[in-house]
Amino acid sequence: MAMTAPAKKIVSIGIPMGDHYAMGPGKADLLEAIQETGSISAAGRKLGMSYRRAWLLVDEMNACFREAVVATRLGGVKGGGAVVTDLGLEAVRRYRALQTLAWDAVQPSVQEFQRLLGHPAGNPAE
Repeated sequence: MAMTAPAKKIVSIGIPMGDHYAMGPGKADLLEAIQETGSISAAGRKLGMSYRRAWLLVDEMNACFREAVVATRLGGVKGGGAVVTDLGLEAVRRYRALQTLAWDAVQPSVQEFQRLLGHPAGNPAE
């Protein structure tokens, strides 16, 4: 049985930094959503998290890295917003590459393990 799910949903890797995780799957997703939407609040909504949660994750990432991974601008005539910095984009790129490497390494074992499992509801063996 071949797996087709994306690596980011199968392999979860946390990159520790002191008492926190500098990067993990949720933080990578958040950075990608900020890049797409240009807003922390819109990115949070897209991912089903509160603005406060999204902001706390951004603040934690900015504190963990050598420089900010998200830059914000205050509201006003043009409105506020957020942008993922070059360092943030590089961090996401490298994190996704780590996930792919990890998935490639574990995929055969995952497939062997899945042979032990029952069938998903509504999908009996043919």
